[in-house]
Amino acid sequence: MDSTNLNIRTDKEVKLQAEKIFDALGLNMTTAINIFLRQAIRENGIPFEVKLNVPNEITATAIAEGRALAYDKDATGYSTISDLRAALEV
Repeated sequence: MDSTNLNIRTDKEVKLQAEKIFDALGLNMTTAINIFLRQAIRENGIPFEVKLNVPNEITATAIAEGRALAYDKDATGYSTISDLRAALEV
């Protein structure tokens, strides 16, 4: 097998945390990176899901409702928790 060097830059704390995990698994950084690269080849892409943090439908609806209320001049607002509790009859 013909080998080559791979130089990468990463945050020092990220490296230290990763080394701690790899050490617990009995791996060194080189072996761990090679596992990642080989798995990427097998998967023909990143070997784990990479996606934006998009809220689910219920959360998205709640966010939209909150934004609508924030800009609704006719929406009832409460200045104190006591006022809110009284309105909720809690």
